[in-house]
Amino acid sequence: MSAGPGTTSEGRATIPNNQQRPTINLPTMQEITPKELEAMKKEGKPFQLIDVREPYEVELCNIGGTPIPMGDVVERIDEVRKDVPVVIHCRSGARSGAVINALSSRYGYTNLINLKGGILAYGREVDPSMKCE
Repeated sequence: MSAGPGTTSEGRATIPNNQQRPTINLPTMQEITPKELEAMKKEGKPFQLIDVREPYEVELCNIGGTPIPMGDVVERIDEVRKDVPVVIHCRSGARSGAVINALSSRYGYTNLINLKGGILAYGREVDPSMKCE
């Protein structure tokens, strides 16, 4: 089978080099550093903290907040507030980023903030005595 114009030999579609690719504008994810989070806590600013790690990870170490494992977020969405900033964290920031993208795009949340570097960065920058691994 030979590939026709606009397809690869495997039959996948291609975009010719002379055509512009569509631009997708995703909103920029808000982030907070561990030190900024600690300052928010100390200042008593209203916010919600959500930990999207698995229960066994939360048992090892935590910085407070509501534990809602990543896989349970949609069924527990009523626990995610819309009236205050919501800081979401995980181990390194990847899972929390995925949760923020999903909640923002599918459910219209605009108040979500990712803890940059996750709880590992919090341990390094704020509380070196915390052992999460």
